[in-house]
Amino acid sequence: MGMTTTDERAVAVIMVGGPTKGTRFRPLSLNIPKPLFPLAGQPMVHHPISACKRIPNLVQIYLVGFYEEREFALYVSSISNELRVPVKYLKEDKPHGSAGGLYNFRDLIMEDNPSHIFLLNCDVCCSFPLPEMLEAHKRYGGMGTILVIKVSPDTAYQFGELVADANTNELLHYTEKPETFVSDRINCGVYVFTPEIFTAIQGVSTQLKDRANLRRQSSFEALQSATRSLPAEYVRLDQDILSPLAGKKQLYTYETMDFWEQIKTPGMSLKCSGLYLSLFRYTSPRLLTEGDGTKSATIIGDVYIHPSAKVHPTAKLGPNVSISANARVGAGVRLINCIILDDVEIKENAVVIHSIVGWKCSIGRWSRVQAEGDHNAKLGVTILGEAVNVEDEVVVINCIVLPNKTLNVSVQQEIIL
Repeated sequence: MGMTTTDERAVAVIMVGGPTKGTRFRPLSLNIPKPLFPLAGQPMVHHPISACKRIPNLVQIYLVGFYEEREFALYVSSISNELRVPVKYLKEDKPHGSAGGLYNFRDLIMEDNPSHIFLLNCDVCCSFPLPEMLEAHKRYGGMGTILVIKVSPDTAYQFGELVADANTNELLHYTEKPETFVSDRINCGVYVFTPEIFTAIQGVSTQLKDRANLRRQSSFEALQSATRSLPAEYVRLDQDILSPLAGKKQLYTYETMDFWEQIKTPGMSLKCSGLYLSLFRYTSPRLLTEGDGTKSATIIGDVYIHPSAKVHPTAKLGPNVSISANARVGAGVRLINCIILDDVEIKENAVVIHSIVGWKCSIGRWSRVQAEGDHNAKLGVTILGEAVNVEDEVVVINCIVLPNKTLNVSVQQEIIL
């Protein structure tokens, strides 16, 4: 054999955030932690987790957040069994920022003596080309490699913009949400680091503490505002680590040519569900339903149907439809670009387009639940919270409906509280 690389081990850390975030994800986050909301029929966090499975010599996956442990216990044990990789949920006592969260659990993360540490944000949707990133990272020989993507210049300001050397891919400059246009390359929130990252975070953390102590002596007001907003252990990866290390031959970039989106709102989750369904064509085609034409429903494009769901053979589904456990879809129903959650009943000849139908909802005969399908507009996708009852022949257009409502008259462009 000669030289072996048995000493190479990787661990992955996925940041799942916590209940203070996700307010933009209401009313869907009222029922379930956002990272467990199903996209393409799988919990949101499942997509980065299953991508981690492709990392060579992966020994452990950690989910870091400040949800209660019991909210993740069931999922973590089932996914560990399914992937045969240990997945552990680590609860932060409070938000520490992405770098601070990593640092907070450094002893656990370093327990397996990893040569590489992946850090992923749960609320991004992409194809997570992790093995390819690792290869590039080893070639570069730096401390960290950042996944980047080219976006249209007019949207770049919403993200971390960066400039990299065209030949070496070294990160030269990094600004988080800049006031003026810097670059059309943005940070995807997916990284691979060597363990040196902990030394870097420790250095920054010490500086931040010193700064806080200086403030403490200088003025009571400054102390109040500074400490109340951010604890000294709060270290942001982007502003506190990436910006200062840019241009020091420490950080490099790897560009994805695939898709990338941030999942901040229910509207975006519908778009991302479709992106993941189309990715399944390549990664897990067995998850997609094929219409066999005779005794099953008509299927167009990418459709996921949970094995326990019942779909009438005269229904017509797709593209971009996912149907969760125990849903019932009646005769003549038409579904386009929608997420149907657990225990939903859709009665005969109803139509659902550009919508998310919450758990235990019921949609009556000949009803229509629809929207324009603009994933960025506030009411561009219709969302029904849990146990909303749409009666027969009612039309719901471009609305958000909070849980447990009954709609017996048609509505449009409304938030129904």
